[in-house]
Amino acid sequence: MTDRTTTSRAGVRASRGFRAGDGPRLVEAWCRSAPADPVSPDRFRRLVLLDANFDPEGLRVAVDGGRVVGAAYAVRRLTPVTGTDLEPEQGWIPFFFVDPAARGRGLGRRLLTDALDWLHGHGRTRVDFASYTPNYVLPGLDAAAYPEAAALLESLGFRTLYEAAAMDRSLVGHRLPAEVVRRRDELTGRGYRFATPADDDLVELVALAGEHFSPDWARAIRECLAAGTPLDRIVVVREPSGRLAGWAMHGAYESVDERFGPFGVLAEMRGSGLGKVLLHLVLERMRARGLHSAWFLWTGERSPAGHLYRAAGFTTTRVFRVLRREAAR
Repeated sequence: MTDRTTTSRAGVRASRGFRAGDGPRLVEAWCRSAPADPVSPDRFRRLVLLDANFDPEGLRVAVDGGRVVGAAYAVRRLTPVTGTDLEPEQGWIPFFFVDPAARGRGLGRRLLTDALDWLHGHGRTRVDFASYTPNYVLPGLDAAAYPEAAALLESLGFRTLYEAAAMDRSLVGHRLPAEVVRRRDELTGRGYRFATPADDDLVELVALAGEHFSPDWARAIRECLAAGTPLDRIVVVREPSGRLAGWAMHGAYESVDERFGPFGVLAEMRGSGLGKVLLHLVLERMRARGLHSAWFLWTGERSPAGHLYRAAGFTTTRVFRVLRREAAR
């Protein structure tokens, strides 16, 4: 194993690749360093260690006297999301952190530089923070929560590509709005069918998600259902012709029932009210299961979807910057 270890005046060894025994100390250091976004051992195992693209050398770890005081995670594709595309120029840094007791010594910069050097050594000339799929921790950087991290990433050449809004709404007292009931009945009267999908519908649903929206959405739907997520977490709609036109669901990501999505309606059907009906039908099911809130991590705050969510009672809780660094040409 390559060990690019250096020693600072503070005694911090920065950095080396992940080793057996690091996991528990990494989780503890993460929670000390980012208390607004703690991680559990099982979630760290699932999102990082068991990721098919995980390379121990890409997880750069800083240790001081046996104590993990920082880390920066770099990842590149070893397996494609779909087809055969390994995105050979693309790398990601899904997270980094420095223990509060070790800050102010340049450790964060050294960790990120080592992570970027590792990606560059594998031919990656474009690096995104932190929009890695399938196993992103957060969509991007919450600059309001982590201003020092934002300044550090900017100083290293990262620039904002776009912003993603996380939204929440309470489900206490939720009921189908009268206008949604009217629109559902109008559409049903015209031959549209809203229903829980049957097993045979899933092939078309996965194809719809993957071909018209995102291969990662198709993967999320396939994997959550294969893992046992009940079909009644999904509502689909078919046109009078029988074509699947859209769906909404919850519980697809990490088996979290209160997490809404993914959710989509064919582009040519938008503005018809299908999306609003699907959204509220799933919220109704969530409330019927005793859930007290609905939330998701990623939408464009000013996009049509963002307007739809706000009209349904969602409010923005956090804003994340998706950042990119391009190597000098």
